[in-house]
Amino acid sequence: MTLRDPLRAAELPTRRAFAGGLARGLLGVGTAALFGPRVLAAALAQDPAKRSAPVLGRARAQQVIYVFLRGGMSHLDTFDPKPGKATQGPVEALRTRADGVLLGQYLPQLAEQMDKVCLVRSMQSRQGAHEQAQYVMRTSFELRGTIQHPSLGAWTNFLAGRRNQALPGHVVIGGGADLPSAGFLPPEFQALPIGSAQDGLQNAALPRGVDEDRFLRRLRHLEALNRAFAETYRQRAVGAHVQAYEDAVRLMRSSDLVAFDLGAEPPGLRKVYGESAFGSGCLLARRLVEHGVRYVEVMADGFDTHADNFDRLGDLLPAIDQGLAALLGDLDARGLLEQTLVVVATEFGRTPDIDADQGRNHYPKAFSCALAGGGVRGGQAYGQTDAEGREVIADPVSIQDLNATIAYACGLPLDHVVTSPTGRPFKVADKGVPIPSIFA
Repeated sequence: MTLRDPLRAAELPTRRAFAGGLARGLLGVGTAALFGPRVLAAALAQDPAKRSAPVLGRARAQQVIYVFLRGGMSHLDTFDPKPGKATQGPVEALRTRADGVLLGQYLPQLAEQMDKVCLVRSMQSRQGAHEQAQYVMRTSFELRGTIQHPSLGAWTNFLAGRRNQALPGHVVIGGGADLPSAGFLPPEFQALPIGSAQDGLQNAALPRGVDEDRFLRRLRHLEALNRAFAETYRQRAVGAHVQAYEDAVRLMRSSDLVAFDLGAEPPGLRKVYGESAFGSGCLLARRLVEHGVRYVEVMADGFDTHADNFDRLGDLLPAIDQGLAALLGDLDARGLLEQTLVVVATEFGRTPDIDADQGRNHYPKAFSCALAGGGVRGGQAYGQTDAEGREVIADPVSIQDLNATIAYACGLPLDHVVTSPTGRPFKVADKGVPIPSIFA
């Protein structure tokens, strides 16, 4: 969209059109994405003057890279193989650099990094449908039609604050339209979406024909529109929009904008991560945390393997294997792994039984996730399933427990209460209990 010069009185746009166009011009994100009616209405109820300050604990992790493998990845074929059992199918088990910890055959490069990783093999969920299961994984709360809960990334920035004021606190890479929400927290905690890591952040430069003087005139005009608008309507709604534009301009003028440019990386390192969308996403995640972004999510799709499970995993997992292994090795080499918690999660597992289409179906009773860095002691597996991967038989971990463990690593106060617009109290991981024993 090309904005008309706001100084031309005959072409003066409405406030809504002007604001929406400027937001798209700055960051390529429409105001609807940042300030949906529910999100904005919720933000209005969050009076900063009434918020109690959280008391942070000792933070092992300064930032989080959260890898979400959407669709429900089979635990038996990846993080919890059962060699010799009928439920294993044709997938062989690999030895790793962690003594006694096996991985499925699709993950040979990750096997070489397992001395840095803790596998959590005793995950359980009550949700077996994708939307509901993904929602609880991202928020710790069950999906409701009456309220939208903040994602863990929003909670992390809300409680701990941004590390770099010039950059967004929460970035999602490859998530499409399915973005984690700020929920009832102010919209400044909404994630910034990056559709393609290779393309980076779009529309972050002034458009052709708009010089600095003209840009400043537009901003002054917007400020005047905001003042006039605030005299009639609620000031906090205007404040939410103003904050977004201030953040966008600050980012445009920051030297840290280079964090989004994979072209700044040597070709050899890009090759190590792989040319896949996922590998590029992992490399971008490393660049972002290196520049102080507190919470970065990297999304990958395709794990809903109801049919041809083994062939599809054979196609999907090499890129995941290469990207994750490169990320862990790179963070470690740069001295960033200790302060960066890497999480690999999926919404549920898949059935031990293999159906006639060589597929596995939804299975929330038992699945696996992984944690590395951020003070986590590598080279271990926490929890256990039975011999066929059907039941958790030791150290069950709920989704809330996993999220509480992430919050614990970041020093977030698990007992800090935030009141929603409807007056209900909420905590970062609901009633989850962290797993301190997995930390060094």
